[in-house]
Parts: sequence; C-alpha cells; structure tokens
Amino acid sequence: MLDRGRVIVTGGAGFIGSALVWGLNRLGVERILIVDRMDHSEKWRNLAPLRFEDYVEADDFLDQAGRAPNCFGSIGTVLHLGACSSTTETDSAFLIGNNLGYSQRIASWSSVVDARFFYASSAATYGALEGPVSDDLPLAGLRPLNAYALSKHLFDRWAERTGLLRRGVGLKYFNVFGPNEQHKGDMRSMVHRAFCQIRETGRVRLFRSLRAEFKDGEQRRDFLYVKDAVAMTLHLAANPSAAGIFNVGSGVCHTWLDLVSPIFEACGKAPAIEFIDMPEQLRAKYQYHTCAKIERLRDSGYRNEITDLRAAVADYVTNYLIPDLRLGDEPPVARQTE
Repeated sequence: MLDRGRVIVTGGAGFIGSALVWGLNRLGVERILIVDRMDHSEKWRNLAPLRFEDYVEADDFLDQAGRAPNCFGSIGTVLHLGACSSTTETDSAFLIGNNLGYSQRIASWSSVVDARFFYASSAATYGALEGPVSDDLPLAGLRPLNAYALSKHLFDRWAERTGLLRRGVGLKYFNVFGPNEQHKGDMRSMVHRAFCQIRETGRVRLFRSLRAEFKDGEQRRDFLYVKDAVAMTLHLAANPSAAGIFNVGSGVCHTWLDLVSPIFEACGKAPAIEFIDMPEQLRAKYQYHTCAKIERLRDSGYRNEITDLRAAVADYVTNYLIPDLRLGDEPPVARQTE
C-alpha cells in the first residue's frame, strides 16, 4: 500500500513526522512529499539525513491543492502529523484553526485524490480517564481537559460523523519519546528534559503527588519509544483493511521513577531527584495514570515486540542525545536483496 503513489507526510520536519519519514526510508520508500511550517527552531536538522522528493510549506500546500487538486501527482497515502501539539496553549481559536480546520481541509482533499488518510489524534482526548483505556470507547462520552485535547477530539468527532473513520485511521498516540524532539521546547518528553537537567545540574525535578494513593514520582504513564510508534503507524498504513481509531502505546504503564532511573545510568550518574510543587494551573488537569489498551492494534496483525523502557531510554540517551544525532544520522540498515 505504501508504494502505490507518493506519500505525503504533514508535520514531516517535526518529531513523529520526521521519524515516520525515517521509517519509510528504511522500507525503501523515498517518493515522499514533506509538508510543514519551518520556524526559528532547529527542526530543519531532522530533515538533513532523510531521503524525500520535495518540501512544501503548509499554507502553500493547501493553496496549491485547492487550486489544482492533482498538482502533486499520484498520491497513495497521506500521513497527517502536522498540528500544534502544545497542551498548555491557551489560544483556543489558533488550536481550532490549526488542529481542526486545517485537518478537515487536508482530509477532504485526500478524499478527492483518492489517497488513504492517516492522522494523529492524541491520548489527551481521553481526559481524566485512568487505567487501561480502550480505543473503542464512544467518542461522544470523552471529556478532554485542555484546549489542545479538545481540538483533537473535535476532529475525531468530525471524522466519525463524515464517515472518514470507515476508510481512514486516527492514531491516538500516548507518551511518545525519542530522537528528533529537540525542537519542541516545553513539549519535549521527560527523557529529553531530564537529560538536560542532569547535564546542567546533576539532578532531575519531578512533581510531587497530590493524591495519597500515588507516592511522589509514582504517577504512571504509558511511555512509548518513537521507533515503536513508527513501526505501529507504518504497519497500519501498509494494511489495506485498517480503519478507525487505534491506540498507539505500549500497553504497559511505568512510573516517572522508572523513566528517569535509566537516564541517570546512561549518563553515568547516581540518581538525584528533587520533588517540586505542581503549578496551580496544572493540578485539575494532571493525569496520574495513563495506559493504552492495544488489542485492536494486535488484532490488525501487529506482532512486533515493544521495546523495553530501560532499553529504549538507553538507546535514546546513548546513541542520540549524548552525540547530538537525529534519526538517519546513524549508518543505514543494509537492504536485503531477493
């Protein structure tokens, strides 16, 4: 399915988007058009090692596609990762325009050119639900806790209402971490932020727990290495029968202490953790236990083992953060010949 036309990756210079281009390259796919909005960050570095045909700015892309829908040639697959991913963004109009309006336009265009459409939703749409959450929960019953999550949820509802989810795929990514996230500022994973804190101060700061049933540092998340997120996404993109909402997570929850311990180890440092008060504005929206049910993904035929958290953190810190490398900077995997 991935070689029946060009692949468009929106947000292709960003974190998961550029990782998907890396994954496509490893499958031998290079007929790729990247769509994104470049800024003053160094996310351009994510593109430098990758192989693709062209790059188009996001607004120019929609303008050209609107005037001449077939101007980009034969398109087989659209991987729509372009969005504002800030969970602390308070400009709701901006989030709605970017995460809902833009997504509606590119989804409608994908239908016109008969391309399969895959888009990034978010585990944030599950709101305050805790424990293992299923991707077959009725969307109408979900209650997002911030404007970012609402913008993603509104697109899920639109995709359901218009029938898009009967032929396209929404990907509810959980806590993804790994190479190529350096440009994300406050939205970087805790692995990247903790690595920087250890390098600068020798210690890591974590939020104190405000709930008696969770000790400090034992709040739980479903952490997923970006290489696994790529494998899961491209498995679905290559599956002609995949449709609907899929959780993209590990299916296992770990504590923040589980996460930061191997960072210290990879840095050759003894653990040193400082617990700090949670900002007042986050307290009502803070999730204490997230975990994905991934049975639908497994039922679709995904058989890969999910990278152990300690091994994933060690790979990220040792092979990417310490040497300051991006995906694709490493030697390419030799392609097998039949």
